[in-house]
Amino acid sequence: MQWSLVIPLKPLSRAKSRLADTAADGVRPGLVLAFAQDTVAAGLACPGVADVVVVTDDPRAGRELSALGARIVPDTPARGLNAALAHGARAVRRIRPGVAVAALNADLPALRAGELAQALGAAAEFPRAFLADAAGVGTTLLAAGADRELDPLFGPGSRTRHRGSGAAELLLGGVDSVRQDVDTGDDLRAALALGVGPYTTAACAYLPAEWPP
Repeated sequence: MQWSLVIPLKPLSRAKSRLADTAADGVRPGLVLAFAQDTVAAGLACPGVADVVVVTDDPRAGRELSALGARIVPDTPARGLNAALAHGARAVRRIRPGVAVAALNADLPALRAGELAQALGAAAEFPRAFLADAAGVGTTLLAAGADRELDPLFGPGSRTRHRGSGAAELLLGGVDSVRQDVDTGDDLRAALALGVGPYTTAACAYLPAEWPP
């Protein structure tokens, strides 16, 4: 099965406020962009992924992610994460009707293409399926087959909401890089322990010299 990935990204200046204790205001946008660059690069390298669409209104992110090979879709609904994802899925299917679509977080700097392929392969067995985040509370991946709407329900506590919506939960081992999103300094430490991609590695050079402790 071939998948289109839809990745949402807030304007960089407003993203990841919970990283304020780790990355200063002047550093955080570059760090957020690096997370997205490593996520997009791994997605494009994943077997079974036909294309990657990023929904964003950030000009810098649009330029940099387009240069990697992503297609940029403006966030015209401007009504938050779930509206952006639904909009991105519709944009994909206008061009490729009936394609399987998967929503993926933009903050997966340790993402491995092979592990993403494993998760998408498992998702292909269900009409809709999702993967919980490393904390076991949120969601990092939501997949919908060719004949199903994505129906995204991301946000705090989304694991429960996606399960309640009828999506199958993917109970997989060996896909830690697909689960490890980054919202806090502790999350970033966990991602670094897994091994982040080259963009995040470079961006972390601008963190305080004493970090990570």
